[in-house]
Amino acid sequence: MAGNSDPLTPRAKLAVTAGKAVAAASRAAGRGSGSVIGGRVALKLDPDLLARLAQHLDVILVSATNGKTTTTRLIAEALRAAGPVVSNALGANMPAGITSALAGGSDAKYAVIEVDEKYLAGVARDTDPKCIALLNLSRDQLDRAAETRMLAEHWREGLAGSKAVVIANADDPLVVWAASSSANVIWVAAGQMWKDDAWSCPSCGGVMQRPGDDWFCGECGFRRPTPSWALSGDHVLDPHGSAWPIHLQLPGRANKANAASSAAVAAVFGVPPQVALERMYAVQAVAGRYDVVQFMQRDLRLLLAKNPAGWLETFSLIDPPPTPVILSVNARGADGTDTSWLWDVDYTRLTGHPIFVIGDRKLDLAVRLEVANQSFQVCENLDQCVQQAPPGRIEVIANYTAFQDLRRRVGN
Repeated sequence: MAGNSDPLTPRAKLAVTAGKAVAAASRAAGRGSGSVIGGRVALKLDPDLLARLAQHLDVILVSATNGKTTTTRLIAEALRAAGPVVSNALGANMPAGITSALAGGSDAKYAVIEVDEKYLAGVARDTDPKCIALLNLSRDQLDRAAETRMLAEHWREGLAGSKAVVIANADDPLVVWAASSSANVIWVAAGQMWKDDAWSCPSCGGVMQRPGDDWFCGECGFRRPTPSWALSGDHVLDPHGSAWPIHLQLPGRANKANAASSAAVAAVFGVPPQVALERMYAVQAVAGRYDVVQFMQRDLRLLLAKNPAGWLETFSLIDPPPTPVILSVNARGADGTDTSWLWDVDYTRLTGHPIFVIGDRKLDLAVRLEVANQSFQVCENLDQCVQQAPPGRIEVIANYTAFQDLRRRVGN
C-alpha cells in the first residue's frame, strides 16, 4: 500500500542514481530529455527496478492507439486532488521511459503511466496496477505493431487474472473483447469515430452489425456492453445518471471522450466527477500538441496525427476553409516506415483549404492528395509554406517525428 514501502535495495538505489546521471549527461549533450537512455541503464543494473519502484504506488496504466498521452495528462491532473502524482508526461511509454519517470517520484502516492500498446501486458505484470484505462485500438505503425486483433488478443491474455479495475471504451469492439477477460470492468461510452478496424468480430470473425451507436456480432452474439459512464455532448454522465459539464481548453470531441474516461478513473480513487473535470481545465497543451505558436509573424496551431483514426479526429478540429493547412509526414523508425496508411485517410475533408505539403514523405502525400482531387503545393520546408500561405491562422498537422521537427523549428 502507498506510504509503507520498503526502502530500495542498495542495487536499486545504485541503478536509479546511475540512470539519473546518464539522463543528465544526455540532456547536457542536447540529446533530448534523457529519460529513455537513463531508464535503459537503470534496468540493465537492476532488471527488477520497475517493479521495485512501483511497489509503494497506486499505479494507473493508460493504453490505446490514440489519445493515451492526453488522457494520461488529464487523469494525472484529476488525481492531484487526492495526492501527489508521478507520471511519464512527455510520452516515453516503454519500460525504460516508465522506469525513469517512476525513479523521479519518490514522494508520490499515485503513478499515472502511459504505456505503448505492445508493452501493456509486461508493464502490468511488473507494476501491479490498481486501474488500467483502455481507450481504443486502431491500425498504426504497420511495420512494427501486428494487426489490431493480435494486439487485442495480447491485451486479453495479459489482463486475464489481473486484479486491476479496468476502465474500457464500450464503443470499440476490439477493446471490449480485450477487456472482457478481466474480472472488474467499468464500461465507458466514449464513442468511436474511426470504425474501419472493427468490421469483423474479434471473437469469432463474423461480420459486425452496427445499427446506430450499437454494435453486435450476428453470428456469435458478442455485443456492446451496457456502459455505466457516458459522454453526452458537453457532459459526462456518471453511473447515477448525473450530468457533469466538461470544460476543457483542449479542442474537439476526442478530448471530451478522453475526459469522460479520465473522470471514470478518478472516481475509482474517490475523486468526484465535478472535482476531476474542473481540474482538467488546467491542461492547455500536451507535449506541444494543440499549442498555438508565433512563427514568422503568423499564428500556427500544432496538431499531431499519427494514423488514420488520429487524422480523422484532427480534421474535425481545424478551423473552416479558407484556413490554410500545412501537412507534414515522415516515415522514420518512430513513425513506422510503411506509409500505406495514407490511403485510409479521407483527405476530401480538406476541400476548400489551401494545402501545403512538407516532410520526408511529401511526395507520397502529394500522390494521395492528387487522387483525392485536392489542390496543394509541395514545399521544401515550413518557412516556405508560411511565406506562401494566405493570411490568417495556419493549422499544422504532422505525424510523430515530423511534429518533433516542427517544434524544434518554431522553438516550442
